[in-house]
Amino acid sequence: MSEEEKKEETILTEEELLLPQDTLLSAGIHIGTRAKTTDMVQFIYRVRPDGLFVLDVKKTDERIRVAAKFLARFDPSKVVAVAARLYGRDPVGKFCEVTGAVPIIGRFIPGMLSNPIYPKRIEPGVVIVSDPKADVQVVREASIMGIPVVALCSTDNDFSDVDLIIPTNNKGRRALAVIYWLLARQIIREKGEIPPDGDISPSIEDFEVKLTQADERGRMFEG
Repeated sequence: MSEEEKKEETILTEEELLLPQDTLLSAGIHIGTRAKTTDMVQFIYRVRPDGLFVLDVKKTDERIRVAAKFLARFDPSKVVAVAARLYGRDPVGKFCEVTGAVPIIGRFIPGMLSNPIYPKRIEPGVVIVSDPKADVQVVREASIMGIPVVALCSTDNDFSDVDLIIPTNNKGRRALAVIYWLLARQIIREKGEIPPDGDISPSIEDFEVKLTQADERGRMFEG
């Protein structure tokens, strides 16, 4: 473990987390951006010397538990998970495979939630977005339709039209895999489909997007 990671161990308490602290830290779920919003201040632990804001991992853990309890109330077919950006696409796909939720991966077609004459319109009970900035059209339409939104938010996100925040690094490949794996596992636990200490069969590695050089080049041009 690096000196920087050792310093960041102070974020955690001795309370049991959903995953060991070394796993969370090595995945970088606590690493934010160099920008912060007023909304996200409550989830920020400190700022590093390089200017990156560090999220409080304990609060991330708490919010995953709250979100899972909430999402477990819905029929899986009424849960929609969204990822426009490349790094979120495989994690969302696996999350939906495990939980039975409906994936919307890549470009979201405007009107899919709000246009009553759109032939492929869907009517979810709740929407999960990987980044409120990248998935802004989904968030807006869900708000118009009165659909609650659960959002993975980094330090540069605000809470506009978002109902439940999970503070996390929402841009990192490994971080997104870990968060969606944890959320899927916790939902399955909440439903009693596995024991409280049980695991789901796909591994975190299965949730992580596998990149080619072409993928990496394409990611450079993502919004």
